[in-house]
Amino acid sequence: MRTRRSAITGSEIGEPIMNLTKRKKKMKYEKIEGVKPEDDAPNAVSSFRISNPLKEALKEKGIESLFPIQAMTFNAVLDGSDLVGRARTGQGKTLAFVLPILESLTNGPTRTSRKTGYGRAPSVLVLLPTRELATQVFSDFEVYGGALGLKSCCLYGGSPYQPQHVQLKRGIDIVVGTPGRIKDHIERGNIDLSAIIFRVLDEADEMLRMGFVEDVELILSKVRDASKVQTLLFSATLPDWVKHIAAKFLKQDKKTADLVGNEKMKASTNVRHIVLPCSSSARSQLIPDIIRCYSSGGRTIIFTETKDSASKLSGLLPGACALHGDIQQATREVTLSGFRSGKFSTLVATNVAARGLDIDDVQLIIQCEPPRDVEAYIHRSGRTGRAGKTGVAVMLYDPRKSNFSKIERGSGVKFEHISAPQPADIAKAAGAEAAEKIAEISDSVIPVFKAAAEELLNSSVLSPTELLAKALAKAAGYTEIKSRSLLTSMENYVTVLLQCGRPIYTLSFAYGVLRRFLPEEDVESIKGLALTADGKGAVFDVAAADLDNFLAAKKNAAGIKLEQVKSLPRLRERDQARGGRFGSGGRGGFSSGRGGFSGEEVEVVDVVASQIGKMVGSPVAESEEEDFLIGEMIDSQEVVVVEEVVEITTITGEAFCNGLSEP
Repeated sequence: MRTRRSAITGSEIGEPIMNLTKRKKKMKYEKIEGVKPEDDAPNAVSSFRISNPLKEALKEKGIESLFPIQAMTFNAVLDGSDLVGRARTGQGKTLAFVLPILESLTNGPTRTSRKTGYGRAPSVLVLLPTRELATQVFSDFEVYGGALGLKSCCLYGGSPYQPQHVQLKRGIDIVVGTPGRIKDHIERGNIDLSAIIFRVLDEADEMLRMGFVEDVELILSKVRDASKVQTLLFSATLPDWVKHIAAKFLKQDKKTADLVGNEKMKASTNVRHIVLPCSSSARSQLIPDIIRCYSSGGRTIIFTETKDSASKLSGLLPGACALHGDIQQATREVTLSGFRSGKFSTLVATNVAARGLDIDDVQLIIQCEPPRDVEAYIHRSGRTGRAGKTGVAVMLYDPRKSNFSKIERGSGVKFEHISAPQPADIAKAAGAEAAEKIAEISDSVIPVFKAAAEELLNSSVLSPTELLAKALAKAAGYTEIKSRSLLTSMENYVTVLLQCGRPIYTLSFAYGVLRRFLPEEDVESIKGLALTADGKGAVFDVAAADLDNFLAAKKNAAGIKLEQVKSLPRLRERDQARGGRFGSGGRGGFSSGRGGFSGEEVEVVDVVASQIGKMVGSPVAESEEEDFLIGEMIDSQEVVVVEEVVEITTITGEAFCNGLSEP
């Protein structure tokens, strides 16, 4: 474990529980009372002040050692310190506050302060941003708190008020809930927070993002004597509001436990991070193959950007269910319960499932497109590889629309680039799965089917091995296996690399090269044209049935190289495609610099150039000397095309085209 002091100042966040410094390339721990470095002793449960009933409850769950964040914070919380905790997703933040709080209430310093008896006011308040996360944390308090005789309740929207009111009226020790519903109960006079001993904010940065700022501050202020309240704040990131909350509501001598610090890698290190090019139209066909090849028989969560997409995609995938905000709470709970219990193995969700959900055996995460921000990627991919296990996170992207470099930079992830699973990959995964199923079948069926098997062997022209291969395919659910393109993942398409002996900087130039030797209808039929990262070529998809026509046609164009690729070259992302020669911001450049075009204007130029190419037949002349590259002929924003002159003037972000007429 490597821990570093947070970049946040001590006055904002608090004294670090444990700091790791580096001297002459040797690691040295500075010990704080009650915390042992990992190298000295393992974080065994027996090493901590945990009572026997709680130890037994942990043992029943298979927990014999605490995770680093739990070990770092246990003694500090039990001894009464306020705390700010940071850790990567999936590192056990929930038990980092559940365990010491329960011990403190039953065997520790707050035992005598806890209210008892019928109608008692709660001693613990835990705020979380979503219903799903609230129910999950509640279940931990219910299991471990129940072992110590403590009673918990969960308050969230979308559920009836009356049962929640009845629980509060009878008396409760621990309240877990979302800010909106807890605020409603406060305003209705149903909940008394004056006796609170512990208040916990989990996923504080997400509460900020979801707009709970005023509700959270109102709720935190409802305690009778803040000096007697212990406050714990857990957050994956530390935006300004979270630092403000820490400064306003936590004591000056608060501690900090930071397992992230300034480390570059903020996403889970137990996860294999993969990116795969795919057009939106091919997703529903591709995803089952990804699941087959990468889920290892475990559960899969698929993230979409919209609720509608989640509903539609779940309807197209066999055995999948949707989870999003428009689904009624009762149905959402049934869905999550079914997913946890294994009734179905594929969940299609929006961000509602991204934070905090801890579901066993989620082996694969699929994101249908790059999320809007880095934190979303970190939390989505963190649904797998939890509790020391490993997992796979696959992110689909459209090369012409997506930019995932910012996710790499922000999360510290180095993506592994792959293409759509091909027939050999699918056969390997499906065949192994089918073979396991066949091996599990009782031998008692052999006499019943033996005669039919012998008849099939005698009547077929196929060999026994070939017949068994077909049987395995059928057992795996495949009656045929279609090839996929490497670029868009479309079925029955192949990916072709175009090179012309000189750099290709724009899509319009690539189209122009194609029109040099292909009929217009063939050019219009290609899919997903994208530029290679090295600037030397472009790739696109063609129907497999048309491949021979394309390869034959290129013989009519000198200096043109066209070939089917077996592996996809690295592609330029959207922002990269606007860089290089046309993104320097200098004279004639396509950037926001003086005299240049902005990113949006480049798209205008590309569209204009493409239309020009259609009208004049081809923007590429018949000889290398006359070869036309639109970017090379921009000077003072004038583009000369054969006998037409098109003036493209940049005025407050708009490109105007004058003087162009049909030839």
